[in-house]
Amino acid sequence: MTDKLELGLDTFGDVTFDAHGQPLHQSQVLRNVVPEAVLADQVGLDLFGIGEHHRADFSVSAPEVVLAAIAGQTSRIRLGSAVTVLSSDDPVRVYQRFATLDAVSSGRAEVVLGRGSFTESFPLFRLDLGDYEQLFEEKLDLFTELLKE
Repeated sequence: MTDKLELGLDTFGDVTFDAHGQPLHQSQVLRNVVPEAVLADQVGLDLFGIGEHHRADFSVSAPEVVLAAIAGQTSRIRLGSAVTVLSSDDPVRVYQRFATLDAVSSGRAEVVLGRGSFTESFPLFRLDLGDYEQLFEEKLDLFTELLKE
């Protein structure tokens, strides 16, 4: 147990608006997230997390790619998913992507695995929503085995 209070920020890359009330293009929102994380690193925050969504109102569908861009411009802050939707992803590929992020960030990567509070990734990846529980349990079991090897 630690007696140190840790602070962090997270984002889903929510689509924001310009000065005229127009939504920013998702690519601009992604580009805006990187300097936000750099600032978080500079002011001493402990963690910057990026969540995964597959919706028009959120720009981040591949958090580990954005986290890798952040890793190249930061030196201290831990970089995590908030969350990675394991139910609709391949656990081996998730493990590989975060192991790669961990390597390029000198050990600062963290992965938070979840089921997903929104379910739009299921039809997108041609998964049956009726398999929601089973998919997560099976994929979490495999991910856990990967951590042991």
